Amino acid sequence: MGKYTIGVDFGTLSGRAVLVDVSDGSELAGAVFDYPHGVMDETLPDGTKLGMDWALQHPQDYLDVFGSAIPAVIKKSGVSPNDVIGIGIDFTACTLMPTDKNGEPMCFKDQYKSNPHAYIKLWKHHAAQNEANRLNDTAAKRGESFLSRYGGKISSEWMVPKVMQIVNEAPEIYDACDRILEAADWCIWQLTGVETRNSCTAGYKALWSKRDGYPSDDFYAALDPKLKNFVGEKLSRVVLPIGGKAGVLTEEAARLTGLLPGTAVAAANVDAHVSAPAVGITRPGQLLMIMGTSTCHIMLGDEVKIVPGMCGVVEDGVMPGFAGYEAGQSCVGDHFEWFTENCVPEDYRREAAKKNMDIHQFLTGKASGLEPGQSGLVALDWWNGNRSVLVDADLTGLLVGCTLQTKPEEIYRALIEATAYGTRMIIDTFAESGVPVDELFACGGIAEKNALMMQIYADVTGREIRISGSPQAPALGSAMFGAVAAGSAAGGYDTIYMAVGPMSKIKDTVYRPNKKNTAVYDLLYAEYKILHDYFGRGANDVMKRLKKIKLGKIC
Repeated sequence: MGKYTIGVDFGTLSGRAVLVDVSDGSELAGAVFDYPHGVMDETLPDGTKLGMDWALQHPQDYLDVFGSAIPAVIKKSGVSPNDVIGIGIDFTACTLMPTDKNGEPMCFKDQYKSNPHAYIKLWKHHAAQNEANRLNDTAAKRGESFLSRYGGKISSEWMVPKVMQIVNEAPEIYDACDRILEAADWCIWQLTGVETRNSCTAGYKALWSKRDGYPSDDFYAALDPKLKNFVGEKLSRVVLPIGGKAGVLTEEAARLTGLLPGTAVAAANVDAHVSAPAVGITRPGQLLMIMGTSTCHIMLGDEVKIVPGMCGVVEDGVMPGFAGYEAGQSCVGDHFEWFTENCVPEDYRREAAKKNMDIHQFLTGKASGLEPGQSGLVALDWWNGNRSVLVDADLTGLLVGCTLQTKPEEIYRALIEATAYGTRMIIDTFAESGVPVDELFACGGIAEKNALMMQIYADVTGREIRISGSPQAPALGSAMFGAVAAGSAAGGYDTIYMAVGPMSKIKDTVYRPNKKNTAVYDLLYAEYKILHDYFGRGANDVMKRLKKIKLGKIC
């Protein structure tokens, strides 16, 4: 009989499970469970209103993924649970939650159900930007060495600013909770009955270093006296490496998932980072774009180098033995979804319906008929702030060049091009910092479905792009780490490198840059850079002033 593993990818709107053959990485079955609570960005389930830039989730949705998607793939595949040797999971990050000492989320408790800070703060929760600004100022004044590992700025999306916001706005939640942890680690806790912390989220999102650990208690005290013992009281100094075994399924978790008690469970991972081995990345110079609502850029390096505006460089953060670099764009798929929901005329929707196309397919088709530069438009891709290289959630979107003749498909294409320029800015910054990018890989729904967008990215970056062979690369990567947690004795692998050869997947499709198009895009990218630096580096802070006026914070 064959041996199999299960990977579960917890995304922004749903959880996806795949059941994978350990021998060759083939995916026998997949299942998706849409979160019933979705992303809570306006109200809590009881109607409590949320402020601007909030993005919360409900932990029950994650448990329902385990109880729905995993039994579904077992049923679809016909595989016996006896032959499932391991399970791995990955998550969007930083996705943070407070719990009591037993792991019960604070939002499950009646007295806190109406308190937004008792819920999970999703990765794109940006309401802690003021706290991020204070953290960065404090770290810079103190000369904290960790700051350079994150390109000089800590994002409001990460753990410590979000914790600071809880302390500032809901100290009763901070005082009452016993643990603050990534949702990924909480889910592993629910599976194994053991609290663990994974090195990927700790390193990239919680300021932890393999060599130095967390920042000092004195630093946290400088942020707020209440935080002096934050690490010792709310976190854990025991951090499991990627590829580590977190434990085994408990009896309760086995009943929930339909798997057997004692099944190996891998340490949790981040969705972007776990995708690298799934496409076969094992050496420096290979950059992976994980393209969805946002885009993460992941690559390996021989050594740790300081790259301005990156999300972080972590030793062993992606693959053991290498420095793992992360960058990203906060708004990609969300960018296009905003446009279709708010800016597309009804006659376009009717025409799309007649052709049995969704509106994205329809706009993409019309945009495909345009030449680079034909619209006369250039845009900045900051509709949800800038993650890299400016690390500023207060920046907003910009579209330049519109006339009374501008068509929706021209704007749609300009928004696609803007995200490609943002990726090129990241690639150029890596190269200028001594971390060259030789090859591009892409995975995710956009890479899988939108050939126009991938060709634009190839033309803008001037590089070939290869596409993941799996439509669920993060889940496949998690399944690979599940095989490593099980080990060769159980039919798995002893290292992730041993799993890459047989289990990783790449399509034959290669997008190659069109030299004529690249020449035009070089000119447009130059204009993008001027706008990028003018509005993003302090020459004109109009975006931030407008945001203050919007919030009623008029001096």
